[in-house]
Amino acid sequence: MRHPPRYRVRRALVAFLSAALTALVPVTAAGPAQAAAAPSPSLSPSAAAASGAGYWHTDGRRILDAQNQPVRMAGVNWFGFETANYVAHGLWSRDYKSMIDQMKSLGYNTIRLPYSDDIFKGTQPNGITYANGLNTDLQGLNSLQVMDKIVDYAGSIGLKVVLDRHRPDSSAQSALWYTSAVPETTWISDLKALAARYQGNTAVIGIDLHNEPHDPACWGCGDTSVDWRLAAERAGNAVLSANPSLLIFVEGVQTVNGQSNWWGGNLAGVATAPVRLSVADRLVYSAHDYATSVAQQPWFSDPSFPANMPAIWDKNWGYIFKQNIAPVWLGEFGTTLQSAVDQKWLAALVDYLRPTNTYGADSFNWTFWSWNPDSGDTGGILKDDWQTVDTVKDGYLATVKAPGFTGGGGGGGGDTTAPSTPTSLAVTGTTSSSVSLSWRASTDDTGVAGYDVYRGTGRVGQVTGTSFTDTGLTAGTRYDYTVRARDAAGNTSPASAPVAATTTGTGGGSAGCKATYKVSSDWGSGFNGDITVTNTGTAATKSWQVTWDWPGNQTVSGMWNASYSQVGRTVTASNADHNGAIAAGASTGFGFGAAPGGAGTPVLNCRAG
Repeated sequence: MRHPPRYRVRRALVAFLSAALTALVPVTAAGPAQAAAAPSPSLSPSAAAASGAGYWHTDGRRILDAQNQPVRMAGVNWFGFETANYVAHGLWSRDYKSMIDQMKSLGYNTIRLPYSDDIFKGTQPNGITYANGLNTDLQGLNSLQVMDKIVDYAGSIGLKVVLDRHRPDSSAQSALWYTSAVPETTWISDLKALAARYQGNTAVIGIDLHNEPHDPACWGCGDTSVDWRLAAERAGNAVLSANPSLLIFVEGVQTVNGQSNWWGGNLAGVATAPVRLSVADRLVYSAHDYATSVAQQPWFSDPSFPANMPAIWDKNWGYIFKQNIAPVWLGEFGTTLQSAVDQKWLAALVDYLRPTNTYGADSFNWTFWSWNPDSGDTGGILKDDWQTVDTVKDGYLATVKAPGFTGGGGGGGGDTTAPSTPTSLAVTGTTSSSVSLSWRASTDDTGVAGYDVYRGTGRVGQVTGTSFTDTGLTAGTRYDYTVRARDAAGNTSPASAPVAATTTGTGGGSAGCKATYKVSSDWGSGFNGDITVTNTGTAATKSWQVTWDWPGNQTVSGMWNASYSQVGRTVTASNADHNGAIAAGASTGFGFGAAPGGAGTPVLNCRAG
């Protein structure tokens, strides 16, 4: 399949702020006219892990779930439905469930899903592969039906979704919420249709009404043709008339009182002209902020940079949070990280967003732009192969990631019952390069659609029967397996009891490769690590495995570019499908998150096959 054209987020250079902006006095929690609420205590791990149930509402600057537990959205933007592909990007390379599984494994708990109004015209998605059993349940579906599948699966594993009206049509963003081809009446009717479509499906917790309003859009000017605040009230109330339980996300504009910021990033007008909705406690304000890889701005060249940035964020949107007016969601922020300025910007912004381990859910909410690698001015969490994680970029976000949410939100109000857990998983045979498995069938109220087989944490097979043979393995090597059942609605069972198998033969011993270890970030309660695997032999490897013992009580919480198992203190990491082959003298790498921090450097053993 031909790779679709590289997508670039189009943003105009915004007008420079006046010189007075660089001399702003930071707004502090004690200084505004309305005093800030006292920070809430951090959630305990047990309470946080159970949070997120049902529909959500707001209380001052916090977002609360149906049980009144505070929650924090910490996620990614996965774009594509708003483009001429009419579907989330990357499905030309991977299965959509694998993509969402990886988001969750990296610690992201929310997906912002951009779309255009074109998808309400029965559009057929293009850019999906069905080869090798990928995306089989998407065949024949239109764009909205594929969105249903993505929403339902995300909800079934505990991720939340915010639907983002990104463009009126697939051709380009628009300054205003309407165009000559897509009038306001169409915008509102499509928003109401989405609200009704997902009513009862608590995976969808809200709708972002329109992406990045900018000049000539105004805030509070009173001209109904350009006043975004009034338009947001009309649209927000229309959505709430169809589903009064949804959160309404309202972005800023570009220019307020002659001072400009990023498109959608200026919420200074809220101070005197707040959005008024018909249902209380449903409003969340949303800002966007970017680095020099998107556009140069005067604050980046200020001599005090990056110390000047908190005052700028305070003025444009941070004051809403600090004055306890409403929750603030940084719906987009991103960078290629190629310049030192951008690196300092991202470090300062992450610090401003308030670390989860200190403030819990009493923090700014966020979704990073983007998951996709094919955003031309920012790149993504994934690299161009749509598999490999940019561990440096992901590592910057480690301290503001947040606990996951209660699963089971999918199903669109239909089937939400997961199959029973597969039992009696057993090894039925081994060779020097394969392991054969079998298990007893699961049961389900509507029928089991298939089974997912995992080697460590990586899915290695999808079958409809109750047996599977894993091939391409290393001789004399231990592998750990589990199996999950799934039904046609995307509900998945708990994992089976694990089983271990060791391939026959002597394996690669300690020869053939070496592994080096580096901690990329450590915040005390957890840390991220990177391991580089180098082929020290004279021929290309087919596979590799790295093992180590933690010196303390560390536990791996997630791993990318490798599958893993941990038994006690012993961690075994095996290559992913795409990086087992390493040319002589060449290297590959993988990364992981673990807790607690301060682990020191373990002794690594590497074996190549």
